[in-house]
Amino acid sequence: MKPALLLALTLTCSALASTPDWPQWRGPKQDGISPEKGLLKEWPSDGPPLAWRTKGVGSGMSSVSIANGRIYTLGKRNRDGAQGVYVTALNLADGSEAWATAITTGGGPNPNGTPTVDGKLLFAVGNNGDLACLEADTGKLVWKKSYTADFGGKCMSGWGYSESPLVDGDRLIVVPGAPDAGIAALNKQTGEVIWKSEIPDIGRAGKDGAGYTGVVISQGAGVKQYVTLTGRGLVSVCATDGKFLWGYNRIANGTADIPTPIVKGDYVFGSSGYGDGGTALVKLVKDGAGVKAEEVYYLKAGELQNHHGGMILLGDHVYLGHGHNNGFPTCVELMTGKVVWGKERGPGSGSAAIVMADGHLYFRYEDAVMALIEATPKGYNLKSSFTLASKNGKSWPHPVIHNGKLYIRDQDALLCYEVRSK
Repeated sequence: MKPALLLALTLTCSALASTPDWPQWRGPKQDGISPEKGLLKEWPSDGPPLAWRTKGVGSGMSSVSIANGRIYTLGKRNRDGAQGVYVTALNLADGSEAWATAITTGGGPNPNGTPTVDGKLLFAVGNNGDLACLEADTGKLVWKKSYTADFGGKCMSGWGYSESPLVDGDRLIVVPGAPDAGIAALNKQTGEVIWKSEIPDIGRAGKDGAGYTGVVISQGAGVKQYVTLTGRGLVSVCATDGKFLWGYNRIANGTADIPTPIVKGDYVFGSSGYGDGGTALVKLVKDGAGVKAEEVYYLKAGELQNHHGGMILLGDHVYLGHGHNNGFPTCVELMTGKVVWGKERGPGSGSAAIVMADGHLYFRYEDAVMALIEATPKGYNLKSSFTLASKNGKSWPHPVIHNGKLYIRDQDALLCYEVRSK
């Protein structure tokens, strides 16, 4: 083999081997940003090549996680005569099924959460609050808990839990939404409870119970803490013992509090949809032995809000789809709340789920239009758009980018596009 060819192959293999997994909701750092480079800067009018598509993963709005050469997702399925919510593992090469395990049985709402993979273990939450730990390689059940039966928890609305659990070291951090277990830390190997957090009344906006996202980690005010968006708004507890630290009620709505909060240093940025939601930035400061949240700004729902498509922080700017049922591409200054550009319709309609990679935002609109928008505060720059190869319902699940591929969950189908630049 010629030395030049050998070198090229070595570099290619090294690049592929170094591609980080996407083992959880919003990626390796929970920020919706893929670290990959060398992706297409523009798409053909009919879209990038479709590498493969597969069916059979069930109904629901779950996204996917990717680890150890497998793709994992949740879906309500009828399999071998049994209906329930299944975790399905697919082979990364072609989307063929490796295994499927039911974590709930019977009917009920479709699942919306995304599995979390941590080495040999996988964690998933069904719409009814069943929390399961499975072997990632085989799908075998390791342990199981119920948010309702074991914790007395509830979700804020009848659509059911939509959480993606957080693994932090030897602990699994979950959000049962109970009065004395708003957030809980479990031994990830056994499911044994380490601590439970009692969440006090932080205001009457919204509803009691869990929201529609999991936990993110903050080091605000020099204290490691777990932050999430519950039915009553933003809350935070001490990572060491679960002691309640602070809450912020103003952005809560009475239907579904959904977007994952953004943390940066001593700041937390949160938003929610529906008519009584809105957007806020709070600063975390020491308060004796604890921490308190001071409001930097609050913007009403009509001024700025994210429905359920997610928000991405890049540098000093937040990118999101603004508006309830309206994913208007928007760029906002994190520290001021000033809209730098946006609130334009864009090429698609309805809410927009987003991911960022290689300097571009991938906007997936509700009507199955996919848009490529430059991630820059200099101005709105739509690079390309196309219509996805299938639309089996509202096109809501968040896109995932891994190893030069764009993964799109569409109810029972999963689409895999090649977006690496040749």
